[in-house]
Amino acid sequence: MNVSESLRTGIGVTLSEALGFGGMTTVVGLAIVFGILLILMIVLYLFKLIFYKSPEKMKKEVVTETASASEEDEEELVAVLTAAVAATLQTSANRVRINTYKRVHTDSPVWNRAGRKEAMENKL
Repeated sequence: MNVSESLRTGIGVTLSEALGFGGMTTVVGLAIVFGILLILMIVLYLFKLIFYKSPEKMKKEVVTETASASEEDEEELVAVLTAAVAATLQTSANRVRINTYKRVHTDSPVWNRAGRKEAMENKL
């Protein structure tokens, strides 16, 4: 009877031999798992080196546009915002005063914009 047959049936194997083979199996299994994890870590690190672009490089590649609006553009924007708020509230534009405004970037996700819209509708 060979060793694998003995371990399967449990006949002719002492407790210390069975525990020894179990320990070896555990060590080999853990070595394989941690070896694969190490390989994955190295692959991900190489992906980072190859595909990741640092923000400094991206700033150089992308031409940034400065938003310097003139005073007339600001007044026109406030007038449009005042008219929109007055139309939403169904009141006169003379009763609405806009002190400050904040531009909302359109690159936000759809769920973010929907939540913002819902919050605004609940406030008004």
